[in-house]
Amino acid sequence: MTLMHRAVGAIVGVVAFLAVLGAPAGAQIGKLVDPNMATESDLQKLPNMTPAIVKGMIEKRPFKTVVDLNKFLLEQKLTPDQAKEFYGKAFVPINLNTGTKEEMLLIPRVGARMSAEFEEYRPWKVWTQFDKEIGKYVGQAETDRLKQYFFIPTS
Repeated sequence: MTLMHRAVGAIVGVVAFLAVLGAPAGAQIGKLVDPNMATESDLQKLPNMTPAIVKGMIEKRPFKTVVDLNKFLLEQKLTPDQAKEFYGKAFVPINLNTGTKEEMLLIPRVGARMSAEFEEYRPWKVWTQFDKEIGKYVGQAETDRLKQYFFIPTS
């Protein structure tokens, strides 16, 4: 009977693992929500969101860049600090090879020097390159946090 319980437990564990792997990424970028894909309910839970802002955001989607989203949020009377708080939870991902300084400076805790480092090592091909180069300036936890804000094109 113990062997049977172990077998069933193992099968349930494998099925649960496969369900997680097969689940659509949906509105998630790492731990960040993609405002272009998030549901109304998910957006409503984010910092400084009101029903009116969420409704307007859904109507204006898709936002081509985070700069476009930032413009919208500031038009909704969010302060720059409130928008930064929002960007700690939700963000329009930036192409690491073509993103602008203006986009990168909207990432919480990224300044002009770090944005210059992102540009200096272009073209980015793989995340291990990012870990190596950006890791010279910050630790692994910070490179992992920063990677949530970017994507590296596959072609």
